[in-house]
Amino acid sequence: MKDTTCARRPIGYFVHHQGRGHAQRCAALARALPEDRPLTIFCARDDIFGDLPDHVEVQRVPSLFEATGDEAPGLADMPTPDTLHCAPVGWPSIREAMATLAQWFRDADPALIVSDVSAEVAQLARLCSVPHVCVMQHGERGDPGHMAAYRGAAGLLAPFAEALAQPDWDAEMRGKMHFAGGLGTGPLPDRAAARAALGIIEDARFALVLSGGGGSGFAQAPFGVAARTFPDMQWATIGHLQRDWHATDPGNITHHGWIDAPELWLAAADLLVSSAGNSTCAQVLSAGVPWIVVPEWRYFDEQVCKARALAAAGVAHCEPHLPSSAQAWRRAVRAATDTHAPGRQRALVSDAAARDAAHWLDALAERLWAPAPSLTTQDQRRIVA
Repeated sequence: MKDTTCARRPIGYFVHHQGRGHAQRCAALARALPEDRPLTIFCARDDIFGDLPDHVEVQRVPSLFEATGDEAPGLADMPTPDTLHCAPVGWPSIREAMATLAQWFRDADPALIVSDVSAEVAQLARLCSVPHVCVMQHGERGDPGHMAAYRGAAGLLAPFAEALAQPDWDAEMRGKMHFAGGLGTGPLPDRAAARAALGIIEDARFALVLSGGGGSGFAQAPFGVAARTFPDMQWATIGHLQRDWHATDPGNITHHGWIDAPELWLAAADLLVSSAGNSTCAQVLSAGVPWIVVPEWRYFDEQVCKARALAAAGVAHCEPHLPSSAQAWRRAVRAATDTHAPGRQRALVSDAAARDAAHWLDALAERLWAPAPSLTTQDQRRIVA
């Protein structure tokens, strides 16, 4: 880390290491922050951020969610109060992670910390007298734990467009929000160039399935049904799939697993099928093609609520589960095609999302620590009166 003796108060950033979106938006913000604003990232992994600027450091902390075997089994049944979510008792790893954060709060005297995402880390910051910013996610999050984190936050960072805001977010929350549609994602390649790179014939019909990394992924079998239903269309899947022993794939579908350049595949597609992860949604919106969204299970119904928001905004056709027959696939594809609005889709992502969010975060840090304005003589007279 370079010399920051003349730098301003540092910012901290807690990053949940599961899935790719948390790290991607953190890295995008890190690269966009001013060089005189030191940033310390706290995460259970230090290999998921790519190249970072010199004013950014990554400090590993134990996972808050994964047991190590050193836990006290006799404490496992202690009930969790409504103000907390994942706060098991008797975990040395959690004590170490929280102690590391508290020590940094004392030593670094930070401007603020961003929590992406942990209501417990957000509340720890507030208890340690440090301002925090919560990264917003969709979902049924009106519980006391989430609301304590939101109400106590100095700001709320929403990594999606304002058109996808949930109707239950009240005026107090909306007043603290910065919307950053497309944060952590970049522009897609040219369609013709992408097809040439992948060896896809220019006029071939091509459907792509994106199976996210935050959970167990889609099951394989439904896409064999889809490919058989549309034999004149090439099908491909990327990401993790659950392998079904009974799946029977026709010759027009291939499974590629994890790949290094999903942007090429997205740019080449005529039809997209995906879950409702935040980064996945931002990338698909950039593609501007007919889109079928199928939410995966997540805590607090995160993807269910995100799918509802996409449908309400008119940018995707949403199914409650993967179609299970040829007839159901035909209905879903027809609905996605008939309601397709590419301009509306692309309007929900911005190439400047990282720059604008970094400016908002930096300005928020400055405003929070600005000295109180001096009272004029006239103001002092009013107070005395």
